Amino acid sequence: MKLIEITAYLENLAPPSYQEDYDNSGLIVGHVNDEVHSALVALDCTEQVVEEAIAKKCDLIITHHPIVFKGLKKLNGNNYVERVVLKAIKNNIALYAIHTNLDSVQNGVNAEICKRLGIENAKILLPKTGVLKKLVTFCENKDTEKLRNALFEAGAGQISHYSDCSFSINGVGTFKGDEQANPTLGKRGVREYADETRIEVIFKSQDERKILLALFENHPYEEVAYDIYALENKLQNVGSGMVGWLSQEMEGKEFLQFVKHHMKATVLRHTSILAKKIKKVAVCGGAGSFLLKNAIAAGADAFVTADFKYHEFFDAEDKIMIVDMGHFESEQFTSNLLIDNIQEKFPNFAVRLTEHNTNPINYFI
Repeated sequence: MKLIEITAYLENLAPPSYQEDYDNSGLIVGHVNDEVHSALVALDCTEQVVEEAIAKKCDLIITHHPIVFKGLKKLNGNNYVERVVLKAIKNNIALYAIHTNLDSVQNGVNAEICKRLGIENAKILLPKTGVLKKLVTFCENKDTEKLRNALFEAGAGQISHYSDCSFSINGVGTFKGDEQANPTLGKRGVREYADETRIEVIFKSQDERKILLALFENHPYEEVAYDIYALENKLQNVGSGMVGWLSQEMEGKEFLQFVKHHMKATVLRHTSILAKKIKKVAVCGGAGSFLLKNAIAAGADAFVTADFKYHEFFDAEDKIMIVDMGHFESEQFTSNLLIDNIQEKFPNFAVRLTEHNTNPINYFI
């Protein structure tokens, strides 16, 4: 199939607009019109992973972490990033990363952690802002329903578990066309008064092109009057971390053993074991210390994540137990998540899990 079929699906699963500013998710090497026959999935794109793709005749590597975070000024093979990119190009292997955008979606990285820890009724810990917009347009009353339905069909008016959400109010609009105008109502050169409906709908920023296309194709006027507003409203099912409930509460030590076993962690770093039992748990794949205050505010008894620095452990202040299982360990099952989704969508496309452990950290126990 064409590479664009895979990338379009992945970007529907985790829209690129949800990634953080510092990130570099998306197609890093390759062209969307390239033919691809099989994919190799890994957490990181290392030289070993590229060699494995060559040996298995995979022409696409999908990873969680982007191999290129910052701009490359040279491609001389002087470091592992340059060598990976060069080797991929020489062997016609496309590289695709799906990173913080997959962290942010409801069924992404953090949902996988919740699934493996048996955390129920999980919700986004820190909902994302800046991804919602509002469209306001004006339409003759008799065409309002047709236009509204077209906007809904394009993805507008979706609020959590509710669809077809809009607001309307009737009023009177005025216009006067010049000699070159071809007005739907009235005559050129005459100020016209029209009974109109003001329609307001919200939409996700990544759907703006589809929304505007639906607007222009279904609006009866020659010139469409509309406004688009950026909203600061939080999108409740998109954002950082998750928080939910264990099916059964546990003592602190028991919970640590539980996490270590189910997340296949070699070692856990943690704050003091508190007197209270663990029932409500917050999680964040990868570096999650920025969410500690949110986890405490949510009433979580424990926060399972990675990459806490020494002094950041003090910030728990005996209000919560921090459990740091390591960056790789917190995200290692992301590859399985991606394979499951791709196989469900493309059952006849060969997708394989890497045989290499890409964790750069080793433990001496």
